Amino acid sequence: MAKESDSGPQVFDVDRVRQLIELMNEHQLNEIDLRQMDRRIRLRRGAPAIPAPLHPPAGYHPPAPAHSTAAPAVAPAVEISNAIFIKSPMVGTFYSKPKPTAAPYIKIGDVVQPDTIVCLVEAMKTFNELPAGVSGKVVEMLVKEEEPVDVNKPLFKVIPQ
Repeated sequence: MAKESDSGPQVFDVDRVRQLIELMNEHQLNEIDLRQMDRRIRLRRGAPAIPAPLHPPAGYHPPAPAHSTAAPAVAPAVEISNAIFIKSPMVGTFYSKPKPTAAPYIKIGDVVQPDTIVCLVEAMKTFNELPAGVSGKVVEMLVKEEEPVDVNKPLFKVIPQ
């Protein structure tokens, strides 16, 4: 075993460790990490700190802003037992209007027929018009403009007539 240096107190001496523990208690420290040459000692009390997760847990929804002046892009949920849904027939991007400057195809409260065009779904640079496929009154829009959609994703909630 290598001989200790006589140049001063050694960090790893038992008496020195006891002094460090007393300092930790006196100053309410949770951890001390010391190194001397190629030797190291770490004194820690209590449970180690658990780092915050990088991603929020499943099911977590951040709180809504306290004061919002902007109108919601999607209408509030409407509970209707006999409601039916207009669903996306493909994977793509949802558009509620034919051009950025145009009016939407439909809005909440409109009555649609099976052949009424309700939106566009862009897939592979092709804009596909989506007919309602049902008759009824539109009570809720379930997606936002330019939101990605999957096959069978509900886009609109309709009360049949």
